[in-house]
Amino acid sequence: MRLVVGLGNPGAKYARNRHNVGFMAADVVAIRNRFPAYRSKFKGELAEGEIAGERVLLLKPHTYMNESGISVAEAARFHKLAPEQVIVIHDELDLAPGKLRVKRGGGAAGHNGIRSIDAHLGNDFWRVRIGIGHPGHKQLVLGAVLGDFVKADTVWLVPLLDAIADEMPLLLKGEDAAYMSRVAHAAPPPKEDDEDAT
Repeated sequence: MRLVVGLGNPGAKYARNRHNVGFMAADVVAIRNRFPAYRSKFKGELAEGEIAGERVLLLKPHTYMNESGISVAEAARFHKLAPEQVIVIHDELDLAPGKLRVKRGGGAAGHNGIRSIDAHLGNDFWRVRIGIGHPGHKQLVLGAVLGDFVKADTVWLVPLLDAIADEMPLLLKGEDAAYMSRVAHAAPPPKEDDEDAT
């Protein structure tokens, strides 16, 4: 069994925020793998299903980003899952828009949701980091992450979310390098001159 967590903030006003790309990815995983509807559990929304024959719990914490670890740790403890059985999908400022990186363990790199999970669960979980790009100045970060994706972003965002979901069997098998490669092939990040045009 695996616990796949998408990070974000609950509520309609945050739904299209860059910071909510983890929620968006979780929803696409649920849809493309025909999971039943979410239900309220573990201070969040939980859906259960199968991906490539493996039971998967899909969680969207509703504790707000800064307290994500409360929900994640509660679900992991209930199902007796070790941190390495947990996969967390989240936004990453330090990656260019559309780039994806996967790693197990490591630091929080300033991400409050990851910092909270580190505190409540330990840091030996898998991170699927979705690049949203850095605005260039520290004082602009909050506005950038809590700003909505713009229409031009859908050109790379929709194929990326689809690929994250479609290639999930590779990640569940621990084939993180193959997963990153297949996702990048299916959904290449935009060229830098394309980003300037948005």
